[in-house]
Amino acid sequence: MKIVTFNINGIKARLPRLLEYLAEQQPDVVCLQELKTSDETFPEADIRAAGYGVLWHGQKSWNGVAILAKGQDPVERQRGLGGEPEDEHSRYLEAEIDGLVVASIYLPNGNPQPGPKFDYKLRWIDRLAARARVLLAEELPVVLAGDYNVIPNDDDTYSVRAMQDDALMQPESRAGFRTLVAQGWTDALRTRHPGGGVWTFWDYQAGAWQRDAGFRIDHLLLSPMAADRLLDAGVDKAYRAREKASDHAPTWVTLR
Repeated sequence: MKIVTFNINGIKARLPRLLEYLAEQQPDVVCLQELKTSDETFPEADIRAAGYGVLWHGQKSWNGVAILAKGQDPVERQRGLGGEPEDEHSRYLEAEIDGLVVASIYLPNGNPQPGPKFDYKLRWIDRLAARARVLLAEELPVVLAGDYNVIPNDDDTYSVRAMQDDALMQPESRAGFRTLVAQGWTDALRTRHPGGGVWTFWDYQAGAWQRDAGFRIDHLLLSPMAADRLLDAGVDKAYRAREKASDHAPTWVTLR
């Protein structure tokens, strides 16, 4: 089973690239982030025509997450996180597919920091951790897949100096991510590539792609039952080079 997380950076603008990816790679589950479209304008028909059932949690112009499953409809379990009722951002969607629980996560960026956006990011990590504890207690195979907007380690970026003031790499952001993982989750990509140097994002600015000036912010965290089934994890990097590509590459895990 191939499970993919993919920040699409605008599903309408990238729909041809997404359909291409589905046709070529035939992943079983895809978690999308940053749809940048309302529920009403989500391209459901195109995705179903490609052979995928789909759930989505949209928001006009910003945010938005979706879960696609090949040949079936994912069964919704939860949309949004508790703990902050006034939070209207579409950043969390959870579903069940063939006994596997999958969440599509789009964690806040947090820039500029310090400030209210960074404070919101840290609260959001805490809220995600609270939900993650509940999921672990269910003792099911779970994959928390998404754009976490956290660079966990120094070797997860092309340049520590370039990113040192960014919200993605602040000690508080990293501590939140580490605390989450320490509940008992396995960082799949890190497990398969312990030496670091694997990027999932390359900015559109300053020739970042051409210089391979990227970093790792897209993560797949596995519960113990999912980690027991881990076969491999990686990044479909070549898709970042295509015309009108997202600035993220599809990042994946395969489970038995």
